[in-house]
Amino acid sequence: MQGSANLNVMIKAARAAGRSLVKDFREVENLQVSTKGAGDFVSKADIRAEEIIREALMEARPNYGWVGEESKPVEGKDPTRRWIVDPLDGTTNFLHGLPHWAVSIALEHRNEIVSAVVFDPAKGELFWAEKGAGAWMNDMRIRVSGRTKMIEGIFATGLPFGGRGDLPDTLRDLARLLPATAGVRRWGAASLDLAYVATGRYDGYWERRLNSWDMAAGVLLVKEAGGLVQGLNPEDNPVESGEVICGNEAMFDRFASVIRSA
Repeated sequence: MQGSANLNVMIKAARAAGRSLVKDFREVENLQVSTKGAGDFVSKADIRAEEIIREALMEARPNYGWVGEESKPVEGKDPTRRWIVDPLDGTTNFLHGLPHWAVSIALEHRNEIVSAVVFDPAKGELFWAEKGAGAWMNDMRIRVSGRTKMIEGIFATGLPFGGRGDLPDTLRDLARLLPATAGVRRWGAASLDLAYVATGRYDGYWERRLNSWDMAAGVLLVKEAGGLVQGLNPEDNPVESGEVICGNEAMFDRFASVIRSA
């Protein structure tokens, strides 16, 4: 595996956090089924994974800034670079014993993602990319799908859960999109949804109300795999706005017009 020194540090950190999470994941089925107990367990697993990643990254690059899901942001001595980390994307899947969750690490330089790692320990799939160097899964180069017809495409999104107010928007999206496609999937981990677009498993993906750590790494994966990535408002930076739409070039305009239509 060829990559920069930064990328190698990121991969090492992701694998170490993945090993910790796999150990905890094996204990999930033994949890007493209670919101407090199970939620507390997963929170601790999440925090442990973030501590592992943070220690590795900040030891290697102590001057870089930091943004993580489970800790306060840190402005580094080098204001142009920061790590953006989700130690456990797909927490609800993890809690329910579903083997679809990931570690996501991105490096931002001057407000642009330049290196990305998304690691799926349960399936042994490591997705990685660097700006200008393409996207990879393990040691295989990956590309977005070559499909050209919406009716043959499979798309992914997130569905609002309890307490969120964007259900009407999502239902309108689905009402417009489902009749024009081969289906829509909701697997519950944004970083892997983006990685699956990069590998051509999905033909497109959109979602609202994400955090930067949910998608920072995945956005670069899609771009380096030949896909197009925008905000739902095409003028927005999706990592900043929390709204993203992406897909292969052949379908993107049609897909985006369906989602964006009033």
